[in-house]
Amino acid sequence: MSGQNIGDLSKEILADRYQCDRRLGKQAGRQTLLARDLKTQQQVVVKLLSFSSDFNWEDLKLFEREVETLKSLSHVAIPRYLDSFEIDTPNRKGFALVQTYIEAKSLQEYLSDGRTFSEREVKQLATALLDILAYLHQRQPPVIHRDIKPSNILLKNRSGNSVGEVYLVDFGAVQTLATQQGKTVTVVGTYGYMPPEQFGGRAVPASDLYGLGATLIALITKQHPADLPQKDLQIEFEQFTQLSPAFTDWLKWMTHPSLDRRPTSVQIAKEVLEKPQEIHKYSLPLKPGKTVDTFSLFENAIWYSTAIGSLAVGISGTLYTTFLGPGWGMITGFQGVCLGLSLGLANGIIVGIVTRLWFVPLTNPKLYRQVLTTMSIVLCTWISMIFFHMVRPWALNVGGVWHLAFIIVVLAPSLMAGLSMGASTNSFTRWYLSKSQQTVISNRE
Repeated sequence: MSGQNIGDLSKEILADRYQCDRRLGKQAGRQTLLARDLKTQQQVVVKLLSFSSDFNWEDLKLFEREVETLKSLSHVAIPRYLDSFEIDTPNRKGFALVQTYIEAKSLQEYLSDGRTFSEREVKQLATALLDILAYLHQRQPPVIHRDIKPSNILLKNRSGNSVGEVYLVDFGAVQTLATQQGKTVTVVGTYGYMPPEQFGGRAVPASDLYGLGATLIALITKQHPADLPQKDLQIEFEQFTQLSPAFTDWLKWMTHPSLDRRPTSVQIAKEVLEKPQEIHKYSLPLKPGKTVDTFSLFENAIWYSTAIGSLAVGISGTLYTTFLGPGWGMITGFQGVCLGLSLGLANGIIVGIVTRLWFVPLTNPKLYRQVLTTMSIVLCTWISMIFFHMVRPWALNVGGVWHLAFIIVVLAPSLMAGLSMGASTNSFTRWYLSKSQQTVISNRE
């Protein structure tokens, strides 16, 4: 990171510990300095907020929020909080934030030096930054950076085949969803990298995705996004690039001016980046006026579990026992159907509750399918093992071979029941996924 001389300030030692070296950045009322920690002899970054003629109380609120946010974050690609203190000297009054220094060049510096980025490198950058944003957005409450742009992204150890280590810095504009509720939100960000909703003071996880998309477009075109042509607020960059059609579509999706036409989460954006053919599942706008209420959610969860589950358990039990002993086939099949109905009802209720509490709205389809299918298999296998152990205790000692009898009489049919319920849950998750692409889940009971 380049810097500038800071004159008399270089003679100051802040808090009797931090020897100022050079300026890394400056804006109204704020300075970012490179300093040396005299206690550890390590270079650090010191952000100063001064009570000067251009001081704004809103700046103090943002500064305090940055301090608190950095205190709560722990990620290798984000500067680490070290210290914060008040400055009250004859020469200066204000506040200071100290964080780790990352010795790396920003994307903006690479652009200014005339460096180019291939499509492969830009995709590497996108993946790395999506991972960082996933960490921020998955926190409770979600942390929105609100100022994704080339100067806030650092690259370290860049080589010919790799962009190197990627870092996201400057959390001075950070916002949490919790702080937005019921409050007036200051418009913060950088023109050209801000989505339309941010101009209205609203910021959501998809707002950071827009900033990421605009940043990648700037790298590819070597132009500021605000200088590129627009049509209905959509950045028109295709004529300045030679990208693959799939990656072009992904960037246009990321920078769509409408929230309804933009990926709703980092997970979805990353899934489509890796599998471009999946974009058509997510890029369609929501159909207004249609909802899937809670009743329909539970109705379908129970229906899929009881109908498909009991049928699958019954058929599996019949075939399995028929091979072992033809006379037991029909009896076990009937037991399987009864077990399947009971398991299906319980499984459907649990699936409905989990979906309603943690997956409305649906933002990570892959995780949703994995969690619910695994949950159903494990839970229903465990319940089935208890059932078969109770109804056939005599079989466990046949011939004195306990372990073999346990596998044949208890474990194997239990696994069949669990896998059958997992299949029924998987069918329900596909139904819910298809509905979630067209409708909005309501809170109506």
